[in-house]
Amino acid sequence: MKVSDIMTREVIAVTPDTSVSEIAKLMVGKDISGVPVVVDGRVVGIITETDLVARNAYLHFPTFVQILDARIYLQSPRHFEEELRRMLGTTAADVMTKEVKTVKPDADVAEVATLMFEKHVNPVPVVKNGKLVGIVSRADVIRLLVQQETG
Repeated sequence: MKVSDIMTREVIAVTPDTSVSEIAKLMVGKDISGVPVVVDGRVVGIITETDLVARNAYLHFPTFVQILDARIYLQSPRHFEEELRRMLGTTAADVMTKEVKTVKPDADVAEVATLMFEKHVNPVPVVKNGKLVGIVSRADVIRLLVQQETG
């Protein structure tokens, strides 16, 4: 079975300047796990429940070793800066995940299920010729499983 057979075609999406509070209300009101961020029909990011929950998580300060006047970071301070940006962000552009995993409509459902499982992504935008044409969530894959079981 192909992704186009199970994807949602009427995608609820936001723009980079949509406020975080508006996105949260939209996700709760529509009972969806994530929204793509689009500009001119092209996916530029995605905001998931995880991105919004991260705003309320503890901030992890970078660990370092101080030797005389030098600081040697044990992990990249970039991760800290990224966490801080997300926590303080007020718009979609501030909190979105920029490296979006996508699939094509003719991809096999097993391909999107594997992507969801291995990369811990949900939902996954469906893109054709660079434009957003649908979205697939874990719920869509589970719904397919139930349909196959009940015949």
